[in-house]
Amino acid sequence: MSIIAWIILGLIAGFIASKIINKSGEGLIRDILLGIVGAVVGGWLFRAFGMHGVTGLNLYSLGVAVGGAIVFLVVYHLLFSRKPRTL
Repeated sequence: MSIIAWIILGLIAGFIASKIINKSGEGLIRDILLGIVGAVVGGWLFRAFGMHGVTGLNLYSLGVAVGGAIVFLVVYHLLFSRKPRTL
């Protein structure tokens, strides 16, 4: 996948994941980075369970990236949250 495709996938996935977890977007750059990290985390998790990771700029890859970004955000908030949260 090209760098432009990673940025587009990252922006969309990061925005969706931050809306699901935080109820608001994180900002353009943070959403892109969150989505790219989510794609890597999601790809690793999906491959660990015997499925395909990110395969290109398509809906399946978007789902993988959003899932990974949600996992990343939940772990991040559990580790670095100042106040106790319930999930």
